[in-house]
Amino acid sequence: MIDQIQKFFSSKLNPANEETDQEKMRLAAAALMVEVMVIDRDLNTAELTEIKHMLAKRFQLASVEIEQLVELARKEVDSATSLFQFTRLINDHFDAEAKTHLIENLWRVAFADQVLDKHEEALIRRIAELLYVSHMDFIQAKQRAMGR
Repeated sequence: MIDQIQKFFSSKLNPANEETDQEKMRLAAAALMVEVMVIDRDLNTAELTEIKHMLAKRFQLASVEIEQLVELARKEVDSATSLFQFTRLINDHFDAEAKTHLIENLWRVAFADQVLDKHEEALIRRIAELLYVSHMDFIQAKQRAMGR
């Protein structure tokens, strides 16, 4: 699995074939979004569309690259035993503002289908705790996502 991820980022995102932690961080962010999408066991196309839109905007990827990244993120989520492997990378590479923005994006995924499931909310709360996002920033991110 790790080899597939490294090949994807090396061939598609790094023309010089340099492996960086930023590539892993992108996958971690995508995986957290996919986690929110699948937690309610209702695979809604609105949530998937929102994830793809946010990945395109944040990382300036082509649609084919986004499809590959989402598929890799899904596989990574399926094999993950905890959130720690994803949140550790985010903690290592995101500043406080970027972490809060990620939480806002997770809220947007949860709200994309117009239904906030209790499992989605609990997962986002847990991720925010693991990322050391303050409660105030957590609530403000939720409000911004709701107001969108």
